[in-house]
Amino acid sequence: MTKGSRIISGTMNWGQWGKQLDTAAMASLIGKCIELGINTFDHADIYGGYTTEAEFGKAFQQTKIDREALYFISKCGIQFPTDTSPVLFNYYSYSKSYIIQQVERSLTNLQTDYLDLLLLHRPSPLMEAGEINAALDQLIAQGKIKAFGVSNFSPSQIDLINENNPIIFNQIEFSLSHFEPIYDGTLDYLTQKQIGVMAWSPLGKYFSNKDNQQESIQKTLIPLKEKYNAEEDQLLLAWIMKHPANVLPVIGTTSENRMKKALKAGEIELDEIDWFSLLVASQGHKMP
Repeated sequence: MTKGSRIISGTMNWGQWGKQLDTAAMASLIGKCIELGINTFDHADIYGGYTTEAEFGKAFQQTKIDREALYFISKCGIQFPTDTSPVLFNYYSYSKSYIIQQVERSLTNLQTDYLDLLLLHRPSPLMEAGEINAALDQLIAQGKIKAFGVSNFSPSQIDLINENNPIIFNQIEFSLSHFEPIYDGTLDYLTQKQIGVMAWSPLGKYFSNKDNQQESIQKTLIPLKEKYNAEEDQLLLAWIMKHPANVLPVIGTTSENRMKKALKAGEIELDEIDWFSLLVASQGHKMP
């Protein structure tokens, strides 16, 4: 099985929900990712209102890149309202038939025979382990998914469904400005259970919010930028990657330069005191 890269390229903003890249631009971006050493692409069936996977799949075919060199992730489970999916609001569905239907749809759209990793997008209060595992058993036996994981699940929710098929990843929100997984037991649990961690929104709200938290982090970063010869976004990524859970950031950028910087961030080893200085700046109080 192809091994995924340390940095994951998130595709949510490639299509209609963001940059609206055409086929040629998307194919070029896939190629640039591979050249840089980023071979893992994070999808979800709902991205772009159920359009981005198909756009990516068309671009992928144009690249002529060997499928075995890539690692495809997709997610399912959210019922999302669009013109072609006339539900009234977001809700979650994890029946056997729905999981299989959405995986088949993703495979068709991505123009591939298998997903390297399937994630359940968000936990549902109504999810049943038997239904989920029946779907996974069939998909794995057919070779349509190679591995299984979850996204945004708590430890108890993982235990609820973790029966026949081992959960190998949990993709969670984790950043310096959203550090709750450090304290709520999520990262402790995932580390103990040897479940891999992917972080969506790994830069958090730092570049979008102007508030006391952002100002405090910014001041703390000033001397660290010089010390590590690094930019703010690199230090924010280095901060989450220092955690013993071996967190894999899912970056949403389509900029080649920012991708290069993200890869360099993996080479930064923050001193322990600097890591804690940033945590203190973010949480707004000293360590107890």
